[in-house]
Amino acid sequence: MTDSVQIRRALLSVSDKTGLAELGKALAERGVELVSTGGTAKALRDAGLAVKDISEVTNFPEMMDGRVKTLHPKVHGGLLAVRDNPEHAKAMADHEIGAIDLVVVNLYPFEATVAKGADRDTIIENIDIGGPSMVRSAAKNHAYVTIVTDPSDYEGLLVELEATEGCTTLAFRKLMAARAFAQTAAYDSMISQWFAFSDQGQTFPEMLAVNGRLVTELRYGENPHQKAALYTPVGPYTRGLAQGEQVQGKELSYNNYNDADAAFELAAEFKGQDPAVVIVKHANPCGVAQGKSLLEAWEGALACDDVSAFGGIVAVNQTLDGPTAEAICKIFTEVVVAPDADEDARAFFAKKKNLRLLLTGDLPDPRRGGLSVKPITGGLLVQGRDNGAIGFDDLKVVTDREPTDQELKDCLFAWTVARHVKSNAIVYARDGVTAGIGAGQMNRRDSSRIAAMKAAEAAEKFGWDEPRTVGSAVASDAFFPFADGLLAAAEAGATAVIQPGGSIRDDEVIKAANEAGLAMVFTGMRHFKH
Repeated sequence: MTDSVQIRRALLSVSDKTGLAELGKALAERGVELVSTGGTAKALRDAGLAVKDISEVTNFPEMMDGRVKTLHPKVHGGLLAVRDNPEHAKAMADHEIGAIDLVVVNLYPFEATVAKGADRDTIIENIDIGGPSMVRSAAKNHAYVTIVTDPSDYEGLLVELEATEGCTTLAFRKLMAARAFAQTAAYDSMISQWFAFSDQGQTFPEMLAVNGRLVTELRYGENPHQKAALYTPVGPYTRGLAQGEQVQGKELSYNNYNDADAAFELAAEFKGQDPAVVIVKHANPCGVAQGKSLLEAWEGALACDDVSAFGGIVAVNQTLDGPTAEAICKIFTEVVVAPDADEDARAFFAKKKNLRLLLTGDLPDPRRGGLSVKPITGGLLVQGRDNGAIGFDDLKVVTDREPTDQELKDCLFAWTVARHVKSNAIVYARDGVTAGIGAGQMNRRDSSRIAAMKAAEAAEKFGWDEPRTVGSAVASDAFFPFADGLLAAAEAGATAVIQPGGSIRDDEVIKAANEAGLAMVFTGMRHFKH
């Protein structure tokens, strides 16, 4: 193994022609012999460069619609030979195998082909075979061969050649080899996922490939002693927070992304509906409201728990306007997420230089599929996304009193919010506004009491005649195992209850609801969130 390797002969075979002509010219000016295939060779010749076809190297024509062109000993021998091994050198001489010092390859556009909805035969044809083989051969033999798989690395290659008088260093070759193997691993992962999920319709394939592309390293993780980074999936995925445009503000942290995603996912529940505002703190909603305007929704959401809202994350379901932005700026807010923001809103936020404004362009489909992956000691827990949904027709009235139309609307609103609150979750709502939220307690009774306490504090602070829990609907993310949680909600003034049902004490809970004059509906679906 040697540190510097002179680049005398290069093999170029790329699907993405970005920067190819410029790279070819720079190599040719250094006296590098260019060997190429098919469309790449044509593009280089069109740029006025002398190119040797791969068929001149192998003495075999490209055949079978281009499926067979580089799978040949004269190619892979030139890539894999250990140059200072006498036996390898003899084999190269005996079989007239020329060394290849540089390989520039990027692969058939499998991901793009799938994304545009191509038919199965076209997708199969865009599974690259020769390309990954050359990449792996060159990367394995990085002691002597330089592999480049991404047009964004062309500039780095040329800088390296300039600095070393036409050579590459071992450090550079090792870096490129690492990127090359990551590239082929991700490529194979995309193909395996397509076969498993799209072609075979599997939910949990025997081998699950999880991969991502680094977007940026973050300042730190949940705590300063933890390192963190943001990745996006390699392959088809739903665009969302990770693809958003940060218009202003400090760098987003791990906690910013985590909390903003919680707010963004809940805001997406109201996609295409009346203006909605979500305020989140530590990944839990602390206020959610819909209104005739975003400003009205903001005021309703903030009033639910303005103490927790300090230093929180705000997400909205439509283009952010100036009056709402001005109101948001009156309290300390870490991040605001919106599909878009008008010029007035941007101008108000610009006065708060540390506030991060993240524009996503759209909201995701809250009912989309996909898998959720959680690491545990020694393994991964994998489940489908919680995309279950209910409507008015799915509700089963179980009490003597049926809920009014307004109570039903408030039940569904509270239920929508509760599915995004950490379990045990209790949410009171009235007239499309959360009145109190109890999250993450070890028992449901305490969640009920905490939510009611917050509502009482808000009433006292804002001078209301009574807490907004009075006349509200209350949602529980899972069944009430005992009547105590439901009775705590009744004490707070709730008149309607929505819960999954399914407890062995359902009859006891229903009896308590009837005695308290409550209307209660069962959903038959729970929404634990841990």
